[in-house]
Amino acid sequence: MVDKNIPDQLILYRGHSHKVNDYISIHVPTLEDICLYGELKYYSMIYTLCSVGIDLCWQLEEAGIPFDEISDYKLFYSLLRKYYDTEQTKIIFGDILNLKEMNLLQNEKGEVYLGQEIITQNGETKTITLNESDYYEIVKYLRALHNLKRNDAVAGSKSCRTAFIEDAKMEYEAQLLEPKKSHLLPLISTMVNSDGFKRDDQTVWDMNIFAFTDSVKRIDKIRNSNLLLQSGYSGFGVDLKKIKKEELNYMGELS
Repeated sequence: MVDKNIPDQLILYRGHSHKVNDYISIHVPTLEDICLYGELKYYSMIYTLCSVGIDLCWQLEEAGIPFDEISDYKLFYSLLRKYYDTEQTKIIFGDILNLKEMNLLQNEKGEVYLGQEIITQNGETKTITLNESDYYEIVKYLRALHNLKRNDAVAGSKSCRTAFIEDAKMEYEAQLLEPKKSHLLPLISTMVNSDGFKRDDQTVWDMNIFAFTDSVKRIDKIRNSNLLLQSGYSGFGVDLKKIKKEELNYMGELS
C-alpha cells in the first residue's frame, strides 16, 4: 500500500517543483539559494510554517490560546502565515503567493480557506486559494524536503502540560543567549572533504537541499556499513550475525 503521507522522494531528489494547486507550487531551493536568502532566516521560516501547537506551547499560552486545543490548520491561518509576504516566501513559493495578505474566507459549507486576488498577464482577475487540504500538502512536502517530523508529543496530564510550557519557555530564553551558528556549514565542510562525495567547495552550491541532505546521510551509511563489515570479517570485531541486515546494506533506505 502506498503511504499518501510520503511525497515522491525521487521528484524531491531531482529538484522538481511540486504543484499543490493551480497557483501554488513548492520549489526546491539549492544551497546557493539558501545561502543568498540567509540560512538562519530560511530555516526559521520553514520551522515556523511547519509548527504545531506543542512547538509553540509557551507562546500560545501567553497569548491565552490553549496549545493543545488549536488545530494545525487554524494555527497556520490565524497566526503563522501572517509573518510572511511574497518577498519572504518566494524562495519556496515563487513570486505570486502572499500569505500575509491573504483574506480569510468561508465556502458554502462553512469551511475556512484563504484567498488572494491577482491580476493575470491577460488582465484578468483570478483568486488564489489555499484550503485545509492544500495546507497539509504544503507542510507534508516542506517536512520531507528538510527532514523534519511533526511533533506528536501529547500532554497527558495537567502537570505534564505545565512542564511542557515551562520547558519551552526556558529553552526559548536559553536560545536567546546562545550565539547564532550555521547548521549547514559543518555539513558542507565535512562533505567536500569526504571520500566519495563528488562535489567541491564551488560545485556543492548547485545541489538542492534535499539531494544534499540525502548525500550526508548516504555517505554516513556507507561509512558505517563498511566499518561493520571490516570489523566482522577481521575475526576480532562484531558478530555480523547479530547485526541487522539493513545496517550492512549501504544501498538501503535512509532513515
